[in-house]
Amino acid sequence: MKLRFIGVVEKANERGVSKIRIFDDFREGLEGLDTFSHIIILYWLHLQATEERRSVLKVIPMGRAGNPKVGVFASRSPSRPNSIGLGVAELVKLEGDILSVKGLDAFEGSSIIDIKPYLPRIDAFPEAAVPQWARHP
Repeated sequence: MKLRFIGVVEKANERGVSKIRIFDDFREGLEGLDTFSHIIILYWLHLQATEERRSVLKVIPMGRAGNPKVGVFASRSPSRPNSIGLGVAELVKLEGDILSVKGLDAFEGSSIIDIKPYLPRIDAFPEAAVPQWARHP
C-alpha cells in the first residue's frame, strides 16, 4: 500500500480559517468542489505519529477527568494506530490550488490525505446514539 498526500495545511486557524494548498498533480481534482458549502478532510496527524502514540489503545476521551477510559476506536483521540484525522469544514473559498476552510482542527504542516464533499443526506445522522460523556452541553 502506498499513501499519497495530496496537499498540506499551510496556515492553521488564522481567524478561524485555515489554508490548504493542494499539490499540482492533484489540482484538477478540485474541479466542482466549490459548489459545496462543506467538505470532509482526511489528514495525517504528523505531530502524533510517534510509535509511542500509535501504540495507544485505551484513552480517556478529551482528557477530561470523570470520562471513562475507552478503547481508542470509541474516541476521537489523536493517538491512534494510524495517525489519520478527519474533519468536516466549511469551504470558504477555493482559489487556484488554495482552499480556505473554516472549522478544521489540524496544525500547520499536516499533510492532506483526501477531500470529499459533505453530503447531508449521507453524512448526517442527528438521531445517532452516543454515550453521555460524548454529549456536549
